[in-house]
Amino acid sequence: MQAQETLKLADTTSNPAPLGLMGFGMTTVLLNLHNAGLLPLDTMILSMGIFYGGMAQVFAGIMEWKKGNTFGTVAFTSYGLFWLSLVGLIMMAKMDTGVAATGSHDLAAYLIMWGIFTGILFVPTLRINRALQVVFATLTVLFFLLAATELTGNKGLGTFAGYEGIVCGASAMYAGMAQIWNEIFGREVAPLGAV
Repeated sequence: MQAQETLKLADTTSNPAPLGLMGFGMTTVLLNLHNAGLLPLDTMILSMGIFYGGMAQVFAGIMEWKKGNTFGTVAFTSYGLFWLSLVGLIMMAKMDTGVAATGSHDLAAYLIMWGIFTGILFVPTLRINRALQVVFATLTVLFFLLAATELTGNKGLGTFAGYEGIVCGASAMYAGMAQIWNEIFGREVAPLGAV
C-alpha cells in the first residue's frame, strides 16, 4: 500500500485588512465630518465613497477570501458595496432617472438593515480583538443614530451622529495602522487588545 502525500501551501500573501480598514475609516471620517456640519457633501466625499471606501474594500474582501477569512471577506466586501450603494442613492437622486429619490423613511430602513447587519458582525469580533470590537460597536450605534435622524428629522441628533461616526472611522484607521506598524516592527507597538 502506497502512502498518500499531502501538499500544504503556505500563504505568503500580505494582510489585506489594513487596506480595508483604512478605506472604511478614512471615508467614514470624511462623511461624518459632513454629518457633524463641518464639511459640505461634495465630490471629494463621494469620490472617496466610490474609490477608497467602495472599491478598495471590495478588493480587500476578495483578498481576504483568498486567505480563507470568511469574516474579512463578508465585512470588507459588504461595506465596500455599502459605500457604492450609498453614493448611488445620493447621485441617482440628482440624475433624471425617472425613479423617485429615496425618502427619509426608506433611507431609515436602509440604515436600520445595515445596523442589524453590523450588529451581527459585531458578535465574532468578541473572538478577534478589542480594536475591532470598538469599530463594529460604534458602527452599529452610528447606523441606528443615522436612522433615528432620518425618522425624526432631528438635526441635533444628526450632528451627534456625525461626531460618533468620526470616532468610529478613527477607530478603524487605528486598527488598520496598528496592524501595519506591528507587522513592520515585528512586535506590538500599537496594541489591538487581544482577547
